[in-house]
This record gives sequence, structure tokens and C-alpha cells, in this order.
Amino acid sequence: MKGMNRLSLLIFSLLWLAGCADGPMPRLAPHVDLDRYAGRWYVIAEIPYFAERGNVGSYFDVSFRPDGTLTDVYTGYAGTLAGKRTSATMTGYVVPDTGNAKWMERPFWPISLPYLIIYVDPGYRYALVGYPGMKYGWVLARDPMMDDATYRELLGRFAAEGYDTRLFERVAQAAR
Repeated sequence: MKGMNRLSLLIFSLLWLAGCADGPMPRLAPHVDLDRYAGRWYVIAEIPYFAERGNVGSYFDVSFRPDGTLTDVYTGYAGTLAGKRTSATMTGYVVPDTGNAKWMERPFWPISLPYLIIYVDPGYRYALVGYPGMKYGWVLARDPMMDDATYRELLGRFAAEGYDTRLFERVAQAAR
């Protein structure tokens, strides 16, 4: 019964998150080179939601298959870097005619969630990922540490899209 309650809660939570996909859409990056985007992205800051709240040392590993599908594996540690490691795998696809900046990711059928790439710097060192309604957002980087000036500049890009940047929380990372 306990496992069933957890499954029910997870399903309810994901349905709720999918329902948050209403509202204004941030502008997408004009073009994303998928080969350059693939790889590990550390979560520098986020507007947290239930599945990531309280996690530290978190990152995403993104890969693309020749058939056009993608895999996005999230990993984080509960509370501290020595905490319990959690991970979640989503599969999906790049939405055609979006410059590769909009993806649909599926944690499990029938739920699909949008992944909106708002910005990628020319060197593919930093990325901003958003969500419809601007209720969630992620500041990502190839390195686990980011200086304050770069962080403020990236938050400024979120603000220009209409995000309330006061909602972003830095995610503790360890130097790797």
C-alpha cells in the first residue's frame, strides 16, 4: 500500500506540473546545436519544484540518438552532497521548426513536459531553460561553479523574459 501511495502522489504531482504549462511563453533561443548542447549541465540555480526541492550537487546529462529521440537524466543529492543520490530519466524529442530550442520530455506515458531553451551562450558554457507560464526555470553551466557577475547577467536574461528572478535559488555544488 505504501508503494501505491507514493506512485499515486508521483502521478498526481506530474499531472499538476503538466497543468502548469499554461500562461506566457518565454522566447526561445534562435538555434541550438544539439551536438554542442549534449553532455553534462550542472544546475547552478532554479525555481524549485517538488522533485528537485532541497537537492544539491544536481546536474542533467543530455544525449541524442540517431533516430531523433533524446534522453535527459537528472541527478541530485538530498540535502547535502553526502545525501541520498536520486535520479530520474526522461525521454523525448525535439519539436520540429523550433530551432531545436523546444523539446517535449516524457517521464512516463502519458505525461509530456516542455523543455524550453531560452538562451545558450556562443561557447555552450551556459544555458537558460524555462517553462511555459514562467513558473520554473534553470540556470545551467558546464562547470559546477559560476562567478557572481555571470550569474547576475544570466538572471538578467530571465528578467527580460518576464521571470521573477527573486524566485531563483542557488544550488550548492562541489568543485569537481
